[in-house]
Amino acid sequence: MTETAGVVAITLPQLLLAAGFMVFVGVISLRLALGLERDLAIATVRTYVQLFILGLVLRWVFGIDSPWLVLGLLLLMVGAAAQTIVKRAPDAPKGLFGSSFVSMALTGFIVTFAVTGLVVQVDPWYRAQYVIPIAGMVLGNSMTGIALALERTFADLDAREGELLALVALGATPWEAAGPSVRTALRAALIPTINSMAAAGIVFIPGMMTGQILAGADPLAAAGYQIVVMLMVAAATALGSVLAVMLTYHKRFSADGVFIEKGLREDAR
Repeated sequence: MTETAGVVAITLPQLLLAAGFMVFVGVISLRLALGLERDLAIATVRTYVQLFILGLVLRWVFGIDSPWLVLGLLLLMVGAAAQTIVKRAPDAPKGLFGSSFVSMALTGFIVTFAVTGLVVQVDPWYRAQYVIPIAGMVLGNSMTGIALALERTFADLDAREGELLALVALGATPWEAAGPSVRTALRAALIPTINSMAAAGIVFIPGMMTGQILAGADPLAAAGYQIVVMLMVAAATALGSVLAVMLTYHKRFSADGVFIEKGLREDAR
């Protein structure tokens, strides 16, 4: 066992030993004929490779601590998140990447710098050690919420196709017709976050608090950071989901407010 500054360091042999967990899952997949062995193997390799590369990149970024490098990395993260959202919402209309990028960028920058500047009060404001990890949590969680909200919005709109056509024919605006679907989708996007907040500290110890405790931080100090993170994630999920849905729901309607039926849509985004 190796300790660095009071933290038990995980060596390469220990990391390889941890792969035994995925071997166990692979055996279960084989025995039950789930057909997930290849996906599990690829996911495991990607986890090792991607996180090691991330560690090296962050070590480099933390060493330079340049505002332009931090902002550039944030934009790269936003672009990757927007592309992921596009893949997770296959039935969404054309132009989803642009709407998702704008939603993620606004959410990421507003919430991240509100936390680092107003709550944590980082000095300087671009200090990579704080900005990058917090932005990663903001973008990761809001990305999941946005993808869920968009998928549910357009799935619900399609399920109500006949109703929407009738509402529009009777003079309803796109918002009046789509409003129930939007509200249903936004509730669905926020419920997982609300459930996590309700269960934190009772059912599970959240990830950031666990990491800080393992790193030797005082549990009360770790609890403070975790509270900030969970409230931050809730705000980011709500803001990102609302922005993304509001920027895209009307794309299911024509310029004169008519709901576009499935057979009349363009497939390409």
